[in-house]
Amino acid sequence: MGTDPRDWLRRHPLAADGLLVVGLAVAEVVLTLLTPRDFWPRPLFAALGWSLVCAAPVLVRRTAPWPAVLASLATLALPLTLEISPATQSFTFVVLTYTMAAYRPVRPAVVAAVVLWLPVALVATLTPFEAMPQVNSAYLVANNLLIGIVSFSVGRTVHARRASTQALRERARIAEATQRALAEQAVADERRRIARELHDVVAHHVSVMGVLATGVRRVLRRDPDAAEEAIGTIEETSRATLRELRRLLDVLRTEAEPAAELAPQPGIAGIESLAEQVREAGLPVTLTVRGAPAALAEGEALTVYRIVQEALTNALKHAGTATAQVRVSFADDAVEVEVTDTGRGPTPDTGRVGHGLVGMRERVALYGGVLRTGARPGGGYRVHARIPVETLLDAGTSR
Repeated sequence: MGTDPRDWLRRHPLAADGLLVVGLAVAEVVLTLLTPRDFWPRPLFAALGWSLVCAAPVLVRRTAPWPAVLASLATLALPLTLEISPATQSFTFVVLTYTMAAYRPVRPAVVAAVVLWLPVALVATLTPFEAMPQVNSAYLVANNLLIGIVSFSVGRTVHARRASTQALRERARIAEATQRALAEQAVADERRRIARELHDVVAHHVSVMGVLATGVRRVLRRDPDAAEEAIGTIEETSRATLRELRRLLDVLRTEAEPAAELAPQPGIAGIESLAEQVREAGLPVTLTVRGAPAALAEGEALTVYRIVQEALTNALKHAGTATAQVRVSFADDAVEVEVTDTGRGPTPDTGRVGHGLVGMRERVALYGGVLRTGARPGGGYRVHARIPVETLLDAGTSR
């Protein structure tokens, strides 16, 4: 599939300007061949050479505009010394005036136009046009100034149109982004409303199951038939609750989230394998577990695992040559996690646990725990979390 020549020229401005220089020189040659010999008393090759010299500043009109302006002014010595005035000289002045007006702010554009065309008017006054004696200097000056004004006006018009087009594109981009944000906000609001309704339904079902379970426990020995009927109701309600929970998760899940993994979520038992993976990665890790693991809820066990995972990951990334220690302590009312390392410690420019720290705080706060992080006095870093544990016995007593 071919490339659009216009796109190629936009991506290669120097090559485009080089082609423009060649085009100006070719136009000069064509004019030389079409005009009488006494109008240009020079050989064709000389005409081509002086044409290229006068058109050369156009090559850098966009990459170095002010040097191009100065170089074009230097070509004004040709009419004064050699008494020749190639047509490309006028073309070059027109192109440079247009370029400065189209690509530069108004003040530099006006300065460039004045710097270019006032010397042209002065040279036209001092140099008689011998090929056409009937043309006086005043006519040449007026003609040159008119050409300069037209070139400048065209350039400013293009500049204004380009700025207007850019402003319209920016407005369209902002409007599209705003519309997209409003649409996303509307979807998010609707999702939250549906989630609240589903939450109320799920909470009602769970409450019903709790009441029925309490009734079953009380009448199980006195009235087995009533207990069996209540258990059947609990079974149906639990299935309905599971269906509503799935709908609730579908509502809360966003399109940017990855698909859920089929593997079970890691817990306390996965900390040992996690420590082994970190050891293989190059960070010596010592794992110490104190107390008997309590009957943690799956969410609490996952929180403990994620805290250890995030802390060891940060130590592996930023601690350098160091060692790490992981301590997990189980008590009757809480589980404590402490991860320390002997590395360099956090530095202001590393952002050591920026997003990870936020995630750990959110997880710990969800279960009413406390998270403390910071540098150790002797060097290194320390992450300590304490998460309250509600055992099943306590939960049943509280109800």
